Amino acid sequence: MKTALLLLAAGGSTRMRGADKLLQEIEGISLLTRSAHTALASNVDETIAVLGANRSVREAALAGLSIRFVVNEGWRAGMAGSIATGVMALSTDIEAVIVMLADMPDIDVDLLNRLIAKAASGAIVRPVTGDGKPGNPVLFSRAQFCALATLTGDEGARDVIAANRDALVTIPAGEGIHTDLDTPEAWTAWRTANEN
Repeated sequence: MKTALLLLAAGGSTRMRGADKLLQEIEGISLLTRSAHTALASNVDETIAVLGANRSVREAALAGLSIRFVVNEGWRAGMAGSIATGVMALSTDIEAVIVMLADMPDIDVDLLNRLIAKAASGAIVRPVTGDGKPGNPVLFSRAQFCALATLTGDEGARDVIAANRDALVTIPAGEGIHTDLDTPEAWTAWRTANEN
């Protein structure tokens, strides 16, 4: 199945107390750039970055990469608008889409490729930890595109998943599917645990 990836990078980093979480550096590159490299190294056919807040500097962080940009002008209203904006920008031949948050540093190429490998007509593919707790990113097939394109609010695609339980396929994953860095404290804890 031809698969696109939406890299959600539109939020305002409001919990960072003035800093931009996506421009914080890990091993010399921004988290946003790191997330983009992960997407591009996977088996997706196209990567689209959904931008909004701090657009110019975030776009600069992705300069030179094979990524298409779309802008969620209503980014203040929440994540759902970014998903809808990205889905409406998909090429007509795309059969599945991975929704990936740009602030999750532990998402790797292997996980993305395992999501793609499980893609099937009508399916939603989601990673879960050993105790069954679901996380991100999530792959949706074309059957859910219309529902995704009409999302509103800040709950992401939770309602779409809930309405399509029969279509849900899970794959095993580690705790990294829950790691997002939206506060200075989260950044400090992650760096302490991961950087030498």
